[in-house]
Amino acid sequence: MTDLRIPSTPVPDNLVLSPVKESGLAAQMKAGLDAPICLTWELTYACNLQCVHCLSSSGRRDPRELSTAEAEAVIDELEQMQVFYINIGGGEPTIRPDFWHLVEYAVDHGVGVKFSTNGSRIDAEVATNLAMMDYVDVQISIDGADAATNDAVRGEGSFTTAVQAMEHLRVVGFGEFKISVVMTRHNISQVDAFEAMARSYGAQLRLTRFRPSGRGADSWHELHPTDAQQRELYHWLLDRPDVLTGDSFFHLSALGEALPGLNLCGAGRVVCLIDPLGDVYACPFVLHDEFLAGSVRDEGGFRRVWQESDLFTELREPQSAGACASCGHFDACQGGCMAAKFFTGIPLDGPDPECVLGHGEPLVEAADRTRRPVGQDHSRPVPVRFLGRR
Repeated sequence: MTDLRIPSTPVPDNLVLSPVKESGLAAQMKAGLDAPICLTWELTYACNLQCVHCLSSSGRRDPRELSTAEAEAVIDELEQMQVFYINIGGGEPTIRPDFWHLVEYAVDHGVGVKFSTNGSRIDAEVATNLAMMDYVDVQISIDGADAATNDAVRGEGSFTTAVQAMEHLRVVGFGEFKISVVMTRHNISQVDAFEAMARSYGAQLRLTRFRPSGRGADSWHELHPTDAQQRELYHWLLDRPDVLTGDSFFHLSALGEALPGLNLCGAGRVVCLIDPLGDVYACPFVLHDEFLAGSVRDEGGFRRVWQESDLFTELREPQSAGACASCGHFDACQGGCMAAKFFTGIPLDGPDPECVLGHGEPLVEAADRTRRPVGQDHSRPVPVRFLGRR
């Protein structure tokens, strides 16, 4: 997911566009680019947490994950393709023994790195080293402005761990790291507290949408924001253009004024994902065979997948408005999120399940009976219990 609004170092987080330029740029983005603006790369499925909304159902390492040499070869390709930066995640990416080597390898080859972490490996020494590195950005994930709200989703003690990591980064003067929050019905009332938290650490707040993928498919009905909460969030975001969203709330633009950003689905057009095994998917939120474009291990590597895969070619073709054709707001919301529709069983040319005009509601209950199964489950062999509101 991109945050195109305000150009910055090390990564172009967001880019302000005039209406005329935005229209032309959006059209170019829809047709696809020679290289992705932002590549999401899950380095490992291993994780020391088991968040109930984890999009990749992470927990256990897959022994088939890319070797260090294979990962370096991918970075070499990205350098040649002039990819701006890679957004590294997992799992918990810092668990990989060669993680720091790969970060340094990418930076040395002109590829900026933003990595998402639960903070468990960010101690004082690591924070000091990070503060001395160029073109590296850190994104700390939390899901509550207090321990009770956060730990119900991410696990006991995870809030304290994340806050300690933030404190380490603040003390060493790392700069404007990101605090990333997935919006749920239990934390959406805490947006002011999240904003205050970011300000206190000299960080930047990044809010993203909850998609029903991975383990999130099982908790989506209980956790996704209500319609009233979505409307409140929309107005809150309009008043705060500096809050990053990764364009994940473009379905809310049907409410009126468009939120800052591209406001379109960039899957296979400007973004994609490489999983730990080297498989390339159109979107970080649809790790499913129907959206598998190829593998970096295939002949031609990543470049061939991005530029020649049948799936990406199809996604770059002009899209029909489908069931949304009669709605006067389609140009604003673009029909919503592909992943949200896919994993709730709604046709891809149907309305978003969280359509702010209510067009998705009648379809969700019926679609639940035929909801598509999620992809592979990498959870550790212990029950993952949804704790709900404490």
